[in-house]
Amino acid sequence: MTQLNTPYPSTAYLTGFLRAQGEDAVQTDLALGLVLTLLSPEGLTRVHTQALALPQSRRTTGVHFFLDHFDNYLATIAPTIAFLQGRDSTLSHRIAGRGFLPEGPRFAALDVYGDAEAADPLAWAFGALGQHDRAKHLATLYLNDLADVLRDAIDPRFEFVRYGESLAGSQPSFEPLAQALAAAPNLMDTVLADLTLQAIAQHQPHLLLLSVPFPGAMYGALRIAQTVRKHHPAIRIALGGGYVNTELRELSDPRLFDYVDFITLDAGERPLLALLEHLRGKRSQSRLVRTFVRDSASGAVKYQNWAEPDVPFEDVGTPTWDGLPLKSYLSLLDMLNPMHRMWSDGRWNKLTVAQGCYWKKCSFCDVSLDYISRYETASAATLVERMEAIVAETGQTGFHFVDEAAPPKMLKALAQEILRRKLQVSWWGNIRFEKSFTPELAELLAQSGCIAMSGGLEVASDRLLDLMKKGVSVAQVARVTKGFSDAGILVHAYLMYGFPSQTVQDTVDALEYVRQLFEAGCIQSGFFHRFTCTVHSPVGKDPAAYGITLATLPPVTFAKNDIGFTDPVGVDHDLLGRGLKKAIYNFMHGLALENDVRSWFDLPKGSCPKPTVSRKRIAQALAERGA
Repeated sequence: MTQLNTPYPSTAYLTGFLRAQGEDAVQTDLALGLVLTLLSPEGLTRVHTQALALPQSRRTTGVHFFLDHFDNYLATIAPTIAFLQGRDSTLSHRIAGRGFLPEGPRFAALDVYGDAEAADPLAWAFGALGQHDRAKHLATLYLNDLADVLRDAIDPRFEFVRYGESLAGSQPSFEPLAQALAAAPNLMDTVLADLTLQAIAQHQPHLLLLSVPFPGAMYGALRIAQTVRKHHPAIRIALGGGYVNTELRELSDPRLFDYVDFITLDAGERPLLALLEHLRGKRSQSRLVRTFVRDSASGAVKYQNWAEPDVPFEDVGTPTWDGLPLKSYLSLLDMLNPMHRMWSDGRWNKLTVAQGCYWKKCSFCDVSLDYISRYETASAATLVERMEAIVAETGQTGFHFVDEAAPPKMLKALAQEILRRKLQVSWWGNIRFEKSFTPELAELLAQSGCIAMSGGLEVASDRLLDLMKKGVSVAQVARVTKGFSDAGILVHAYLMYGFPSQTVQDTVDALEYVRQLFEAGCIQSGFFHRFTCTVHSPVGKDPAAYGITLATLPPVTFAKNDIGFTDPVGVDHDLLGRGLKKAIYNFMHGLALENDVRSWFDLPKGSCPKPTVSRKRIAQALAERGA
């Protein structure tokens, strides 16, 4: 499971590439199919049957509500899905009126936004005319209630954007997945198996490629493979994707090959060309590229890596979304923030400006892996030609550039080419907040259709930014983000806490900086995530340089990525993290920006240090820019 509003791009990239090589390649999105099957009158009826079978002691508040209002859910699910797919916009009147949908536990969140006693607690967000967005937000809460029912009544591992994530993420052993796959199938497993067999019958492939971008997609991928193995044993199966590339690099457990035949690492184009030649008898197994196999004689896992150059980024071709049901994805509005909504609302054509990262120095990042370390670009003309082809194919002009950090020089050339060709598009992407992004460049990007930018501020502390080798300062971030905001471009900041040597004082000061960035209109959205040490990052490779000691890992035969560590500073970052997340949630809704940031932390009285940052520091940095 990834997102419900737009296809994950890996299949579109590889389908386009393989077709350009003359291969008969097709693609399908079984994750979307699973959700749409369950969220239908027939699907909810099957869920209802299982929920009724639960003993009273296991029925959560959400399950009780679902059972009590089942007739209402049954009557509203199909029209609500049609509305979220953009097929019935007039339903917004009824949904927004608050009398159409059953309002379960998730609707209690509405009281958080405004005055719970007010006649319209959402008036501050949508006003009198924002009816469609208001309805979309209410419908999203409705779906979240149903997701909770699926989790509580059918499968405790279920979430819309991840499924059974803990079974795969940094699991040193395949055993948890093996046990889950050996268990009797539940309703979701059965539905996924049916969808798999339908897709196989329709396309009749000789080779099945499964893309696993995240740990939360691995369980579903292996259930698909299990079904194909059972009913169509002649089909060869290959596994790849971001999760595989990151976590399975030391794979030695042969049991995974009970489900798949090949596992490829890193960019998929060259390994797939080699694999296709192998399956056609044109090259031996020993000449596969970056591919794990199980040796037929010994049964042991072998890694084959014949030295061949990767396909240049300029030559990977144009992604295609042909075969994917683009009109069936769901536009959701889960947070009332104009920038934050972009990850779940609208269907974006996903592209990359460049392969890898041009900076590749950040100490928390997996800079040793191919998707970061190998940096290549394509010409602006090639990129815009791809955009034109995608618009012609999909009829949709929105693009999300999913680079690790899109280079400013390339974005400038891209914007100039878009303007030269008079291509009318809307686009957003991810960058480093470096000084090359001047107000003049921000204005040029806006003219070409740029509507939003995200980037890493991480821990808003100059000491820690320097330790991270981030290459920016807080003052510089303020100036760059203000330039974007002044150009009408929304800005999201990725934020971090719990980095090695981070103190309580660092955390308080960082939140004060973030408060000021919101107050000054530099950023409109942000998210705090807990620092995780990975074995592929500079911190994981040289922990002593950061003053930490890594935990001892058990023997790894399956997945390896996250690794625990001991920081002698000894701060309770979990406790501080709760305050950071509560604060930024309010800041994104324009609330409590005038408050002392210490009020967000649930620390013993007198133990939370006063910020050492002047409450006017960001304003001063912006004034320095003006001077």
